[in-house]
Order: sequence, then structure tokens, then C-alpha cells
Amino acid sequence: MPADETGTAAGRPLVPAPAGERPAPAGAGNPSAAEGRSSVPVEGDPSAPAMAGQRSVPAGHGSPSAAAGERSAPAGGGSPSIPAAAGEGPVPARAGNASPAAGSSPAPSAPTAPPAPTGWAGLSRPGRLVVAGGGALVALATAVHLVMVFFHVAPPNTVSRQHARAISQYVLPEYEQNWKLFAPNPLQQNISVQVRPKLRGPDGRVITGDWIDLSAQDGAAIRHNPFPSHTQQNQLRRAWDFYSNSHDQQEHPLGLRGRLSEAYLRRLVIARIGTMRDGRTVDQVQLRLVSTPVGPPPFSGQHSDTTPSYRELAWWLITAEDLPGDR
Repeated sequence: MPADETGTAAGRPLVPAPAGERPAPAGAGNPSAAEGRSSVPVEGDPSAPAMAGQRSVPAGHGSPSAAAGERSAPAGGGSPSIPAAAGEGPVPARAGNASPAAGSSPAPSAPTAPPAPTGWAGLSRPGRLVVAGGGALVALATAVHLVMVFFHVAPPNTVSRQHARAISQYVLPEYEQNWKLFAPNPLQQNISVQVRPKLRGPDGRVITGDWIDLSAQDGAAIRHNPFPSHTQQNQLRRAWDFYSNSHDQQEHPLGLRGRLSEAYLRRLVIARIGTMRDGRTVDQVQLRLVSTPVGPPPFSGQHSDTTPSYRELAWWLITAEDLPGDR
């Protein structure tokens, strides 16, 4: 079949000759050669000379690429030929479809970002300083606490006697260690602190009130409470122990501590019962300690006297210094 005006045979464009091959001679129907471009024979093109040792195949005789009305995409860069539908132009080869050149290596993959550091390595320098400083303070506070409690419960020694004031101020009353549970003679009495007031009415008459059990009030507040108040558990008991240890059998104060214990116990009682009761002013108060022995369990078969004993104090006059908020 003669070449058409575009230099193709049977609608098939000429393919540029690879490097090293001899270009086809320019002639009629081969404009690419005339323009200085080399071409190679295309299989199935009768107008192109056959290569050495190759028999040319006429168009239309078993050549799948020479079907009537079809055009193939120009060959280049190893791109396979894509048959074109009838009446359509050549289909350009996509960049992603091109086969890699012989001997070329695949493109390297993008590097994977390393994982972000966590924990201590993920903290900034100021953050590390803050964490390290906080840990050092916690360790120091723990060490001081353990040392103070140790010297408080340890037998008397040179260090505990020399720093007794500082140790007592730190330990008492929050961290007091009480070993009475393991003492040879544990407490076998129920102790109750009670108070009764003298009330002065508007007409000047004074009457004596009934006994008020302050220990029973604390016990009712503590019972069935999973988190009882430290004040309800220890304040009244500690105040009475302070008074008992600083007075003799005749209730005489032993120096300054005895007088301080009286003032402390008196002010504590006023804070509990108030300065007014039944429309009358509390003028004086009297305290007493009720000790009731704990009886043996019924299954023991033992019998003991459980009669309570009383220790009554003298009447204390309430002054302005004992009133809350007036000091």
C-alpha cells in the first residue's frame, strides 16, 4: 500500500529509529526522513524495506496492528503500543505506564519519620528541671518525716533530748504514735468528760444546769463514720490528759503548764456548749471525769465491779478571755 500524505503506511506513523540503527532513506511518503529525523521500518508496512533476515508482512494479511481504520500510539521510551479505536488519534503513553529502562534501579521510597520520644526523653529542659526538683522535694520531706517520727518513738537518747522541742512540735498532735494497745496494762476503763454550767438569767438569778456528756457527743459523731474527724477523736481526750499530767491529787496546778491546761480546757468547754443556753448566760462551768471499768465478756464466767467513779473539779468562772472571738 503506498504511503499517505502524512508519511504513514495504512494509517500507521513511522517510529523513530533507536540509537545505533541506520535511518531509513528519505523518500516519498517519508517526510520524517526529509526533515532530518530517522525512522525504522514498521512491521506490516509494505512501504518500508525489510530488515536483514526478516520477511516483510503486507498490511492486512495477519497483521493485527494494521487493521483498517486503526492507529497506534507512537513508540517511544519502551512504551507498549496501544491500539486506537477507529477514527481516533494516537493515544500518548502515560508517564506511569512507561517501563523502566534496562539496568535502571527503582526509585527509592520516602524515608519514614522516627516515632516521637515519650516519657522523660519527651520532656523539654524546663520540664525535666521541674520534675527533678519536685522529686527531690518529695524525697527530702519523706526523709524528714521518717527521722522525726523515729526519734519520737525511739528510747530517749542524746539527739531526742537535745531536739525534744522541735520533734514534739512536728509530731504532735497529727503524727502521734500511741503504743498503749501493746502495753502490758492496756486501758480497761471507759472515760467520759462531762460538764455542767451555771446559768444567769435576765433577772440575775443563777441556776445550775444538767450534766452534758461531751465524750458521748464525740462518740456519736464518730460512730458509723468511715472518715471521722481528728478533732472529735482526740481533742477532748488530749485536753484532759494535759490537765491531769499538770495537776496533783488536790487539783493544784504544777507551774505554768498547770495554769495553761486549765485555760485551755475551760475555753474548749465554752466552745462546745456555747455562751448562751435556754436564754441564759453561761456564768460558770464545772467538769468531772467519769471512769467506768470494762466488764469481762459473758462467756468468761468472771465478775468484776463496773461501778463508775467520779473526779469532779472546782467551778471555773468564765471571763472575757474565755469567750470565742474576744481574745
